[in-house]
Amino acid sequence: MLVVGPLGVGKTTLIGTVSEIKPLFTEAVMTRAGAAVDTPAQSTKTTTTVALDFGRITIDEDLVLYLFGTPGQHRFLPAWRDLAKGALGALALIDPRDVAASFDALGHLEDLDLPFAVAVNVFPDSPQHTEDELRMALDLLPGTPLVRCDARDGTSSNQALIALVRHLILAATESP
Repeated sequence: MLVVGPLGVGKTTLIGTVSEIKPLFTEAVMTRAGAAVDTPAQSTKTTTTVALDFGRITIDEDLVLYLFGTPGQHRFLPAWRDLAKGALGALALIDPRDVAASFDALGHLEDLDLPFAVAVNVFPDSPQHTEDELRMALDLLPGTPLVRCDARDGTSSNQALIALVRHLILAATESP
């Protein structure tokens, strides 16, 4: 499973919160050179993913989810394409403080023809958008799951992943 979204949305945090193993993080310090192109919603962000994040969740003896967090910057799109090979689906994290920042990530998922669910990562200073407002702003199809989560909370993050897995199972059982 991919975990995608714009810079600073909480992908690394979510994977670190739910992984049963010590996650692999490829964080690097943000530099002045990247400041012109790396503009996170929160100005206090000091590191960024430069390759991928990796975690694992065992559902039962027959089902293990491998989570691959993608970098949030557009220049890493080739890495997304490589990570998407063989992926069953994606969880797209959205920052309700900057919904428009998620348009590229959702567009990339559509271009990759990868099924996805959307999780609105709730930050302490997040505005409260209704589900209808978010669906309209994100131009989501009616069947696309949309849930709220807190990437810092294991139960909440797991519920977002469960919504994705249910969506994938439903899509697989409805396909001819």
